[in-house]
Amino acid sequence: MRAIFAFVIGLLVLGGTPVSAQSYSEPGRGTATRSALMDAIRPHVEWDLGRPIEFVVDELRVAGDVAYGSLSPQRPGGGAIDLYNTPGYRRGVNPDYMDGTHVAVLYRKLRETWVAVHHSIGATDVWFAAPDYCIEYAAVSPEWCK
Repeated sequence: MRAIFAFVIGLLVLGGTPVSAQSYSEPGRGTATRSALMDAIRPHVEWDLGRPIEFVVDELRVAGDVAYGSLSPQRPGGGAIDLYNTPGYRRGVNPDYMDGTHVAVLYRKLRETWVAVHHSIGATDVWFAAPDYCIEYAAVSPEWCK
C-alpha cells in the first residue's frame, strides 16, 4: 500500500502525467509494415505531385493501430520534384504557399490494412498537433501532443 501511495505522489509531483518509455516503434526498411504504410500514402501524393514517386523516410512511427510519417517525396533516383510542373499545380495548388514537398501523414490500421487518414504536402504548420488529432494520435506524436 505504501508503494502505491508513493507512486501516486510521484505522479502528482511530475505534473500528473506518468513518465514512460517511448510508446512507438519504427518499422525497419524492408518490413511489410513499412511497405504497407508507404503504399497507403503513395496514391495521395501522386495525385498532387505526379508519378512516379519514391519516399525518403525522415520519420516513421507505429503504435498499435495508429502511425505517423514524415516523408520527403522525390522522383526515382533522387530527382527533385518541380512543384510548378505537377498535377496539383495544374489544378490550382500554389507552390508559393507551400513549404516544399514535405509530407506529414497520420495513418490508422483498419482490420489488416493501413490507411492514410490525414495528410498534407508542404504544410507550413504542425497541423497534427491540434487537440482533435492528439486524442487519437498522441502515442505517435508525444512531443507535439502534450
